[in-house]
Amino acid sequence: MYLAVRLLVAWGANVLALIVADWVFAGLTIEHWGPLLLAGAVFGLANIFLKPLLTFIAIPLIILTFGLAYFFVNVAILAFTEWIVPDFSIDGFWTYVGAVIVMWLVNVAVRRLLRLIQGDEPGV
Repeated sequence: MYLAVRLLVAWGANVLALIVADWVFAGLTIEHWGPLLLAGAVFGLANIFLKPLLTFIAIPLIILTFGLAYFFVNVAILAFTEWIVPDFSIDGFWTYVGAVIVMWLVNVAVRRLLRLIQGDEPGV
């Protein structure tokens, strides 16, 4: 039960992050709710299964660039999500970069909020 709740919360956080990114960037377009929900699921699953493989392949480059290349692994995950999901498009490199940053910020905020709700860390 606990795992199912965590997966649903992660999926919801990804959907919320995509909504915010869609609102912030004109180059990111999600046509309907169906592609939005699918994109949240694909992005989450790609982070679970594809990201470790891409990170392993990119380890030398990640070390060489002091971790900057790891950011581009996240861009690749978002590009993969766009490639898989119909009616979801991202136009331009900088839109990818901005969308990854927005998605990261929203996910950090959701995780922080959940920790505060659970009482795992003191409030600020």
